[in-house]
Amino acid sequence: MKHTLSVLVEDEAGVLSRIAGLFARRGFNIESLAVGPAEQLGISRITMVVPGDDRVIEQLTKQLYKLINVIKVQDITETPCVERELMLLKVNANSNNRAEIVELAQIFRARVVDVAEDSLIIEVVGDPGKMVAIVQVLAKFGIREISRTGKIALTRESGVNTEFLKSLEAKMFPIS
Repeated sequence: MKHTLSVLVEDEAGVLSRIAGLFARRGFNIESLAVGPAEQLGISRITMVVPGDDRVIEQLTKQLYKLINVIKVQDITETPCVERELMLLKVNANSNNRAEIVELAQIFRARVVDVAEDSLIIEVVGDPGKMVAIVQVLAKFGIREISRTGKIALTRESGVNTEFLKSLEAKMFPIS
């Protein structure tokens, strides 16, 4: 199972390197990693997606707390969250298919951010599932390059679990 960890750290040189080293020494992979300033000056938030069972994640959490610059570690996998990712996607485009590509991008609420004679760069923001879906749809045109930020997430203070609401809506209003 993939777990999403939110880690608050002191914003100092080498912190990310020590965290990555901890994972490497124990043979654990980090599938996604995003780092940026948090709400308090001098503090950064690291959001990472890590494969493993509950026991492995508990062990990693304990090890992270042993690092001097780590302030707080949360496994937010089962917590109601707002999750987003940013992706830039360079797609082959010519005069014959450009309009279709732009139309498909609009369906995903994506934006064209660069136009060249033989390609488009599309910016997509959303949950990781949206990223996979737009790549599948645009693959037939030929994808030249992809750059993704990795998942960022904040827990919902409201406690509303949108995944639960989506499943409930699907049960109440099935597509025939």
